[in-house]
Amino acid sequence: MPNKLYLLDANVIIHAHDYYYNMVRVPEFWGWVLHHAENGGLKMPFETMDEVKGGAEAMHAQWLKSSVVKNRLLLDEEVDSDLVADIVDNGYAPDLSEVEVEKLGADPFLISYALADKANRVVISNERSRPKATRANRMIPDVCKNFDVQCYDVYRLLKDLNFSTDWRSRV
Repeated sequence: MPNKLYLLDANVIIHAHDYYYNMVRVPEFWGWVLHHAENGGLKMPFETMDEVKGGAEAMHAQWLKSSVVKNRLLLDEEVDSDLVADIVDNGYAPDLSEVEVEKLGADPFLISYALADKANRVVISNERSRPKATRANRMIPDVCKNFDVQCYDVYRLLKDLNFSTDWRSRV
């Protein structure tokens, strides 16, 4: 799938560092992310990038804030506010309270960037489907499904882009 653009949810970066690809133990993963970002295959919308928080002790947040990483990984597009509104109204609910809208975070933005070119874009999120959830409790995979947007987890991304710790020797 070399023509696909994979759009990362904040939880991909957070979970990778915290759970399975710690930056100190598996630096190859982070180099691989940058490699694919530089080649245009992996990107993060500004709104999603902004959800990765952390102080000086949060290595993944500091990594993401560095100008080199940000310049390579940032999706350089303006969001289509009509698509975002459609996703909120028809993917979650048209009458969300302020608290519910805050709970959505950047999810509608992430999905809208994928919806803008759904034949060539894939949302990557570690959220799990919960089809019975309603309103602001809906999960990214379920909202993506409503809009016929492809949504994969990080493991599908690793398979599609053939990650391994010796990836550099194969490029």
